[in-house]
Amino acid sequence: MRYNKIRKMDISNGPGVRVSIFMQGCTFNCFNCFNPETHDFNGGKEFTDETIDKIIELAKPDYIEGLSILGGEPMHPKNIEGTTRLAKKFKAIYPHKTIWAWSGFLMDRDLMDKEVLKYLDVLVDGQYQDELHSFLLKYCGSSNQRVINVPESLKKQKVVLYENTEVPV
Repeated sequence: MRYNKIRKMDISNGPGVRVSIFMQGCTFNCFNCFNPETHDFNGGKEFTDETIDKIIELAKPDYIEGLSILGGEPMHPKNIEGTTRLAKKFKAIYPHKTIWAWSGFLMDRDLMDKEVLKYLDVLVDGQYQDELHSFLLKYCGSSNQRVINVPESLKKQKVVLYENTEVPV
C-alpha cells in the first residue's frame, strides 16, 4: 500500500484544522477528479507503521481537530487494511478527535461490513460526478455524494446524514 501526501495543517477537508492523508491508488478515475495524481497504485510513497506514527505525532497539538483520509481511494481492497490500521490507532490515541474519510464506494452497499467504519465519525461516500458538481456543497464535490454520520448510521443500520449538509437550493 502507498500514500500520495500528508498535509499537517489542512483546513479544506473537514471542519477545523486537521491532519490529512491522501492514499495512493484508485480505479474509479472520475472525470475531472480533483486528485488524478493519486490514481496510480504504484505512485507515491510506501505506507508503513512509521507513516502512522508520523500522523499520530502531527495530530498531537490541541488545535488539530482530527484526521481526514482521502485519496485516491482509501477503501479500495488494496488500501482498506492500511486505512483501518491508521484509523484504529488514531482513535485509540485520540478518542475525542474526529476521523473523516472520503470514498467512491457507498457505505450502505459496499462498506457496512468493514471494520474501518467502527473508527470513522464521518464518511463522504459516492463517486464524484462532474455534471453534478457545485461549489456550494459542503465537504463534497458533487450532489450525489453523501456526508454521513457513521456512528449513528451503524446504530440505526441505515444511512444518517451528518448535520445540515443538504444541497442548497
